[in-house]
Amino acid sequence: MPEPDFRAEMNWLDRKGYEAVTLDQVENAWFRGGRLPSKPIVLTFDDGYMPQYTFAFPELAKHHWPGVLNLKAEGPDLYKKNVREMIAGGWELASHTINHLDMTTLDGSDMKHELAGSRAILRREFKVPVDNFCYPSGRFDREAEVAVKAAGYRSAITEIPRLANRDQRFALGRYEVLRSSGTGGVAAFLGT
Repeated sequence: MPEPDFRAEMNWLDRKGYEAVTLDQVENAWFRGGRLPSKPIVLTFDDGYMPQYTFAFPELAKHHWPGVLNLKAEGPDLYKKNVREMIAGGWELASHTINHLDMTTLDGSDMKHELAGSRAILRREFKVPVDNFCYPSGRFDREAEVAVKAAGYRSAITEIPRLANRDQRFALGRYEVLRSSGTGGVAAFLGT
């Protein structure tokens, strides 16, 4: 996404009273009595591309907002020091498997390796809890949901275009903002 478009979308969200939070904060509110701002929004970034550090991270910092970095454990563009800086800046780290494989094509042992292995690698490397998961390319099935839960994650993000719902913890919806979305598309996703 072009930087001016991303900046305009973040500014629009801020003007409309939205406030970015982490998925951990949402889960704390849903299940442990925590509190959220009046218009919370979770901003997620998949894979670990360099512009997530060089542009999205400082842009969100201007609004005092965190993001959620869904990081594949092997082969991201980001350097470990970049990820550490994002975490220190309030970002949540979530797993996106080791190798960004389609969960619906894996057998039980390979699925367990990708899920538990990625969580262990990220926790060891970055010394933070990794409690949430993002299905690569949004692909999942019932077997994947069960495996994600068994691996100890608290929730999982899909690419199903809908608002996240506490009753669908392992199939959370989210809206993908594309180059063509613009602030009008973001407004439509949010029903404003």
